[in-house]
Amino acid sequence: MGQASTPPGEPHPHAAAEDVNCVHRPPRTQSRRALAWVLGITLAFAFVEVAGGLLSGALVLLADAAHMLTDAGAVGLSLFAVWIARRPATAQKTYGYYRLEILAALVNGALLIAVTAGIVLEALDRLHHPQTIRSGLLLGVAVAGLAANLAAFLILHGAKGESLNVRGAYLHVLSDVLGSLAAIGAGAIIALTGWLPADPLLSVGLALLILVSALRLVGEAVDVLLEATPAHVSLAALADAIASVPGVSGVHDLHVWTVSSGMIAMSAHATAPSLTDHQPVLEEITRRARGFGIQHVTVQIEVGGECVGQA
Repeated sequence: MGQASTPPGEPHPHAAAEDVNCVHRPPRTQSRRALAWVLGITLAFAFVEVAGGLLSGALVLLADAAHMLTDAGAVGLSLFAVWIARRPATAQKTYGYYRLEILAALVNGALLIAVTAGIVLEALDRLHHPQTIRSGLLLGVAVAGLAANLAAFLILHGAKGESLNVRGAYLHVLSDVLGSLAAIGAGAIIALTGWLPADPLLSVGLALLILVSALRLVGEAVDVLLEATPAHVSLAALADAIASVPGVSGVHDLHVWTVSSGMIAMSAHATAPSLTDHQPVLEEITRRARGFGIQHVTVQIEVGGECVGQA
C-alpha cells in the first residue's frame, strides 16, 4: 500500500517531491480589516436610518435600517468566523475550525431570508394602510445611507473572493446599497407625485433582490456542508485523468469535497499491477489532481485487477 499524503504534520516516508500535505490557507488579514471597518459603518448608519424612518414615517427606511442591523450581526459573525478559523488543528479537529466560516455563511443567508419575509409582510400592510411620509427627510437620509453603504461595499469588494463567508458579508452590504437606492427612488416618487404606494412596492422589490442572493448563498453553504463535489470539478474527468496515469489500471472510491473556501480535498484508491516504482505514480496523480484545483490529495495504491471495496 502507498499514500500520496498523510495527516498534516506527519511526513510520509514515501511523500511526493512536492509536499502535498502543506495545504496553507491564504491569510485573512485583508478580510479581517475590511470586515471590522464595514461593521463600524453599518452599525453607525443603521441607527441613523432608524431615527430617519421613525421621523419620516417611511417603511423603506425602517426596512433598510432593520436590514442593516441584521447585516451588522452577519458581518460580526463573519468577523468572528475569520478569527476563530485561524486556530490550529487539533487531534479532535484535524482540519481545524475552517468549517465555521461555512456555518457563518449559512447563518448569514438564513438571516437574509428572514429579513426578506419581514419586509414583505410590513409592505403588504402598508399597501392596505398607507401612512403619511415626509419625503424630504426620507431623501436626505437615503442619500446619506447610499454614501455609507457604497463606502462599505468598496471596502469589502477586494476581499470578497477570499471565502464564502466573506462573500456572504459582501452580499449583505450589496443588498444595503440596493436598499438605499430603493429608498431614494421611493422618496423621489413621493416628493414628485405624492403616490404613497411607492414606498411599500419598492420595499418588496428590494426584498426580492435580497432573496435571490440569500438563496444562492445558502445553497452553496449547504453543498459544502454536505461535502458535494465542487462545481468546477468534473468527477468523471478527474477519474479519467487518474486512470490514464502510466502504471495505474483503474481508480475507485474517488471523493472530492470542499473543506472550506479555498481548501479542496480528494481521496481515491488506485489499482496497479504491482507496487514497483509506485512513488512516481503517486506524484503524477497528485500533479494531475492539482490541475483540477485540488490542494489536499490522498491516494491509496492497491495491487490487483479488481476494484475491491468499490462503493
